[in-house]
Amino acid sequence: MRLRCALLDDFQGIATEVADWSVLADDVEVVSFRTHLDGEDALVEALAGFDIVVTLRERVPFPASVLARLPRLRLLVASGMRNTVIDYAAAEAHGVTVCGTASSSAPPVELTWALLLGLARGLVEEHKAIRAGGPWQSTVGADLHGRRLGLLGLGKIGSRVATIALAFGMRVSAWSQNLTKERADEFGADLAPSKEDLLASSDFVSVHLALSDRTRGLLGPAELALLKPTAYLVNTSRAAIVDQDALLAALHEGRIAGAGIDVFDVEPLPAGHPMRTAPRLLATPHLGYVSRANYETYYGHAVEDITAYLAGAPVRRLP
Repeated sequence: MRLRCALLDDFQGIATEVADWSVLADDVEVVSFRTHLDGEDALVEALAGFDIVVTLRERVPFPASVLARLPRLRLLVASGMRNTVIDYAAAEAHGVTVCGTASSSAPPVELTWALLLGLARGLVEEHKAIRAGGPWQSTVGADLHGRRLGLLGLGKIGSRVATIALAFGMRVSAWSQNLTKERADEFGADLAPSKEDLLASSDFVSVHLALSDRTRGLLGPAELALLKPTAYLVNTSRAAIVDQDALLAALHEGRIAGAGIDVFDVEPLPAGHPMRTAPRLLATPHLGYVSRANYETYYGHAVEDITAYLAGAPVRRLP
């Protein structure tokens, strides 16, 4: 009997097109889920008949309580090589092998700049006005040249964002708990004396930190209050790094010029979520990793992970 493999959150219906799943056809039946399975009971019910699950990013948690209710599950493949919502100890206890895939930092870098530029030049407002026959030129763009970009994090993604900022003629500052002057110098950035100094002195702030106990809630009400009223905040990293209620308050009260947000506390966003209607917000539905090349890597490596597992030699094991 063939094994069954579930592909979660295949919103665009592209997972089986960007990789060659035919190499598994004799051994594995592949089933794509194009809608999100919301909640533990719905997830368990849908996946009860599957031996293999391929999950995208960290949208679907696999805690011990879920793994205990999926006795048939034997292989869990997660996109990327880091996943904070899988209980690895529970997976091992239940005999579930967990594998990952490579992931490119290029797509989130590009989306960061799409959001930043969209905010700075009022692209959404002007596009809507053009389409609706509205006013001609209703916004005044915020300049990039000569302005300061503050980066929270200067890792694989943040460093590439810094390089592009310099090409725009921007000044770049960076800060994180472990950032050194040598690392900042390497990418043409000033090492900010503190998080607070970076926030207060930047015209644009972009978040590029991993979510951890140290970064959860890093930007709360006090930190957001330090931003200039003309400043813009971009977050393509993790929602929990920025206090969502504090951000909403800042947007509604006009205490910052705007925000570009790709990550949210609940995904997909419910219809009535306040982020859907917040003013001064340019929002995208977690598109940071969503590019054809990245999908080819994710699903191509998923096929490799499954093939290797069936051969008794799993690759790219997590954690």
